[in-house]
Amino acid sequence: MTATARRPEAPEAPGRRSGRRGGSRLLNAAVGLVLLGAAIGLQSLDLSHNEYSAPLTYLGGKGENVDATRFVVRLNSVTAAKSIRHLSDTLKTDRLFLVVDVSAKSKLKPYKLGPAVLLTTDGKKFSATDRIDSSATASAKWVQPDIWAGGSYFFEVPASVLAGARLVVGLPPTALVEPYQPEAEIDLALDEAAARKLVGSAQDVYSTAEK
Repeated sequence: MTATARRPEAPEAPGRRSGRRGGSRLLNAAVGLVLLGAAIGLQSLDLSHNEYSAPLTYLGGKGENVDATRFVVRLNSVTAAKSIRHLSDTLKTDRLFLVVDVSAKSKLKPYKLGPAVLLTTDGKKFSATDRIDSSATASAKWVQPDIWAGGSYFFEVPASVLAGARLVVGLPPTALVEPYQPEAEIDLALDEAAARKLVGSAQDVYSTAEK
């Protein structure tokens, strides 16, 4: 019988062990750079989406016909009220009801206007109150080509936000994001003095049946 001796494994050279550590560090650094690049790419995509869905805003003032390419809207009047009678209910508030009367027409085909927003000088946005059924508001009206239709938006806001406020009106939201949808931003023509006068002359009761 011939005996075969098992050859002992040679100890690893110090240089080889340190080289493996260096390779791991390089691999980890490469993975980190890839992840960082992916995060930056996702952020860029998000910014592009925000820019893609941003509206085109057309500016105007009270009493002007603001042409937003697909529709034209005019702010007729602004009324303040302490309460609103809607159907059989009288709605009260510890703030102020703001009734914004508008007229609108479309350019080529029928549209419904979207929900309006009240934009303040410090960038706050107030949606129209949901205490009044949307069927009684301007957003329920069809606007036809070259035919003016009237309606009102109702807001419930603190009196302190009225000075410098603007009305923003666009088209209703859709399931598919459409780039650069038009919107009209209209100055309510309320400086500090006009806002105080409006608040001081607020109606005790405003009836939606008036429209």
